[in-house]
Amino acid sequence: MDTLAFLKTHPLFEGLPAEALATVADKTECCTYSPGELLLRSNQAGVVFGIIRSGRAQAVKDYGAPDCRVLGHIEEGECFGEISLMTGESTSATVVALTIVEALLLPAETFSQTIATNSKSVQYLAKQIAKRMRAHAVGAEEAQAGPGTARRPSYSLGASAPMRILVINCGSSSLKYNYFDTSSEEPLAHGLVECLGTAQARHIYVGPAGRFEEPQQNADHACALAAAAAALTHPQRGVLRRLGELSVIGHRVVHGGHKLDAPTLITAGTKQIIRDMAPLAPLHNPVNLLGIELCEKLVPRVPQVAVFDTAFHQKMPPAAYLYAIPRELAEKEGLRRYGFHGTSHEFVARCAARHLNRRFGELKMISCHLGNGVSMAAIEHGRSIDTSMGLTPLEGLVMGTRSGDVDPGLILYLLREHKLDAAQLDALLNKQSGLKGLSGLSHDMRELEAAADAGNRQALIAIQCFCYRAKKYLGAYLAALGGADVLIFTGGIGQGSAGTRARICQGLAAMGILLDEESNRAAQQVRAGQVLEIATRDSAVKVLVIGTDEERMIAQQCVQAVRHQGVTLVLKKKTDRPIPIGVSAHHVHLTREHVAALFGPGRTLTKYADLSQPGQFACNEQVTLVGPKSRIERVRVLGPIRNESQVEISRTEEFKLGIDAPIRASGDLAGTPGLRLEGPAGNVQLEHGVINALRHIHMLPEDALSFALRDKDMVRVRIEGPRSVIFGDVLVRVHPEFRLEMHIDTDEANAAEINAGATCYLDSIQERAHAG
Repeated sequence: MDTLAFLKTHPLFEGLPAEALATVADKTECCTYSPGELLLRSNQAGVVFGIIRSGRAQAVKDYGAPDCRVLGHIEEGECFGEISLMTGESTSATVVALTIVEALLLPAETFSQTIATNSKSVQYLAKQIAKRMRAHAVGAEEAQAGPGTARRPSYSLGASAPMRILVINCGSSSLKYNYFDTSSEEPLAHGLVECLGTAQARHIYVGPAGRFEEPQQNADHACALAAAAAALTHPQRGVLRRLGELSVIGHRVVHGGHKLDAPTLITAGTKQIIRDMAPLAPLHNPVNLLGIELCEKLVPRVPQVAVFDTAFHQKMPPAAYLYAIPRELAEKEGLRRYGFHGTSHEFVARCAARHLNRRFGELKMISCHLGNGVSMAAIEHGRSIDTSMGLTPLEGLVMGTRSGDVDPGLILYLLREHKLDAAQLDALLNKQSGLKGLSGLSHDMRELEAAADAGNRQALIAIQCFCYRAKKYLGAYLAALGGADVLIFTGGIGQGSAGTRARICQGLAAMGILLDEESNRAAQQVRAGQVLEIATRDSAVKVLVIGTDEERMIAQQCVQAVRHQGVTLVLKKKTDRPIPIGVSAHHVHLTREHVAALFGPGRTLTKYADLSQPGQFACNEQVTLVGPKSRIERVRVLGPIRNESQVEISRTEEFKLGIDAPIRASGDLAGTPGLRLEGPAGNVQLEHGVINALRHIHMLPEDALSFALRDKDMVRVRIEGPRSVIFGDVLVRVHPEFRLEMHIDTDEANAAEINAGATCYLDSIQERAHAG
């Protein structure tokens, strides 16, 4: 029986249109496993959904350990891998073949988007997922398990299927490109056309057959792109037969403003926003857009994705991104801090998390991108909460030729006393300042270090200024984060200058930063993606040197954008599925110990009223919140008992209490502030646990499947009515005991004029849940 014929007989695909079923069959891979081979290994990202076509397998907990246990058997026709796809968590068990097994493997996106379009598929799989998610008991059978490697399709860049990706970076006088194939971990070809518009223009191409170079005298960007296309499709040196084989083309775009906060498929609207942001990036956005439009003409049917330097920083809180200028002017003109180098900061931060075997979202990190352009980012819970560059790349640290922070009064002085115009000021601050201006010698740190070694005092002062400003920002970000787990150095200087790293970290032992001098000196040549540790064993903060790879990050985000497109198309079709909105007032969750302390020994929570979510209830018991500034009385406790006490308040209330509570998902309490709770029988001092609740949607597995979503995805939600609004950063939570409903707090409801009985619609997926 061929794959299509088998799928037609399986209840999961009952009712699926013939054309859709044929597409699934075409994308399904059939693999055969011998007894003892692994179909799926635990602690791996879930990217594949499997069906046992023939044979028998078992799911094993703690595979390879002496006390490993069999969780259950997977028989012919049964599925595996669906829980990881639904939850976004790494796989929790290893699947081992007991007999010869023939399995059909579907890529994650094919699986989720197919299921979402077919109600019978949703019903069938929802029952399986709910059953497994509810199961807490595990089997006690002994498993004859040993080490092994799962043999299944594996693709790089986070792809669940083969993809061919071209990354293009159009600069003012150059065009760089990298070609990736998800069957390989490394780029298969890359090239550069430099010195555009001059007689010295040349094209350098490196592919499987080696390096090739040719003159491109007076070439413009169109000629450069044509040369790149010819090299990539060359019969002997190329990697493609034709450019139409590409799955996607990714473009680095410097400025996306606040509207484009994620990798975005190119549309007319996207191009207009890039065009609108050109005044804030005049040297970059126009040529970035030119590269996009040239590719549209060259390969009009290949989707294109814009990846923005600013996007990673768009989750900064208002206190970090606002300038203290009149609000009306700032909002009208979009004058705020945006930040740059986002692809580099995110890439090295994710590398650090993998190196330390920690979840990206649980680390506090400070990333230092030190090159000709210089920026720092404070990263908490996987998001940039502050960064040194601002409205433009000119703000912040001392750079190669940019001044970084200066007193605005200096600008006024130069305007008034030296009669400089805008163009002259631009040239002065962007091209004649920084290390070059301070030293009067060079913008290149290597040349300055050599000159300082030879006794050049101005070179030494320039280096000292560079490092002092970086150390000052580092200290500020340590304070903003409340300490850090990781400090990262990247970029040309960050990766290549041991002296710069040492100067920046010198004297910071009290802040938990201790460099190992020998390791620091040895960390000179770092490959893209390579991670070197340079802290002592006693250092509380891990100090890492990581080779950045912005092109690889752009390729990964292109894969992400293409995967999101399918989910968003499903969501756009669900206009018949309104989601009820619940408005959550301030409330408290308590542990059993704290219930006794506040209300008396032996007391339990008593029900006042049921809440919308099954098993949740409002209690008769109330407490008073006491903060440094004020108090809020009669705050209701919600049941049932929790493992950790938690207080949820709004932005308005945190100001009243005199604390700064972060926006967090329920239960994510590390590093949050505390306060005092007063009850009729006593008081409790919480050391932490006060949050502003992250907007979220509760879903049953059946709901999530029908929307092609999974647990911990982030989505955008559209609320229609007299004051239509789109809420971003809405967390999806999936559990078999939930009821479909979106939760927002009172401040958000008041701002959007949301009343009782209001509903909303899913608009698009913003961020896919990551395993690990």
